[in-house]
Amino acid sequence: MTYTKHFSELNKEDAAIAGGKGASLGEMTQAGISVPPGFVVTAQAFDEFLKISDLSVELDSILDSVDHTVMHTIEGASEKIQGLIRAAKMPQSIAEAVTAAFSELGAQYVAVRSSATSEDSAQAAWAGQLDSYLNVTEGKVLEHVQKCWASLFTPRAIFYRFERGLHGNPISVAVVVQKMVESEVSGIAFSVHQVTQDYDQLIIEAGFGLGEAIVQGAITPDSYVVEKSNWNILDKNITAQEKGVFRRAHPSHKVAEGGASGSEWRDIPREHGEKPTLSDDEVIELAKLVVKIEQHYGFPVDVEWALLRQGFGGQAREKGKFYIVQSRPITTLSSRSDTAQSISTQPKPQDYVRMFANKSFVYFHTDIFLRYYNALGVLSIQDEES
Repeated sequence: MTYTKHFSELNKEDAAIAGGKGASLGEMTQAGISVPPGFVVTAQAFDEFLKISDLSVELDSILDSVDHTVMHTIEGASEKIQGLIRAAKMPQSIAEAVTAAFSELGAQYVAVRSSATSEDSAQAAWAGQLDSYLNVTEGKVLEHVQKCWASLFTPRAIFYRFERGLHGNPISVAVVVQKMVESEVSGIAFSVHQVTQDYDQLIIEAGFGLGEAIVQGAITPDSYVVEKSNWNILDKNITAQEKGVFRRAHPSHKVAEGGASGSEWRDIPREHGEKPTLSDDEVIELAKLVVKIEQHYGFPVDVEWALLRQGFGGQAREKGKFYIVQSRPITTLSSRSDTAQSISTQPKPQDYVRMFANKSFVYFHTDIFLRYYNALGVLSIQDEES
């Protein structure tokens, strides 16, 4: 049985063994896109773990007791199941395979990310519901693989199963182990404008440090709107960034929430934090890379990226290299035929209201909800409806 596979051995058809995230990273690696190297702990490893640990029947029994309309039953089931998975001993054969793949990777620090086998289709996405851990060392990798297995049963993930009618369907989880890029700047990009839904515009959000600060909605990133037909930068919003998530420099430093033991919040010097995170040339370079990924897949994509530069900030900074650490379909768009193509680049409050009208979107994409809700400034959604 195969417990690990390198990205170079995977493609978009391998979601059943590598999950949506792992399959996508393999596909982009094979397409020649700059992806940090890594491997996937396959779904078969998780299934074998459940079999050897004799947990499957007990987990199914706990899930059968859930009433997904009653939140405390979801939370209770999640606590029990995650406790069982984290407490069980990882089979030696799986542990040895993961350790060997890590050694072969030759990385000091890795990101360990969950990758559900039914995730990120055009109709559904597990993004934001399963756990990820940054700056994990070799001595901690097995522990965090097991934490990712357990995250298939977070309250949000359990709610999602029932809301989407997936309870009773076989769902497994793979784990991506990827070499960390110690990025100066990172962020996310949407190949279609998420709010106005203009297919000829893409949005880039960028912040100093690791991208988790943006994903968590903990900082307000710079944002850039680019016209895909002629590469014009239509709009820039630059915000002063006072702090960011970086690799933890000392064991006594405060750990960044959600970033495992290897990440910490750091203050950013004012002279750097007030500058744009990306130059115009970098914005266009990244925009072209995002469109390349969109064209390769044939559908709109949500991309997480990292920029590795020499030095921090400054006017004479060297040209850096962009890496793509994740890509998935955008699942929150109306059909293209229903979307007007000539919409102002400055979204109206009602655009946000329409985007967040679906309770499932708000629950599963809280990070996006908070960022765009905050963008309304003093005008709240409640004010707009009154």
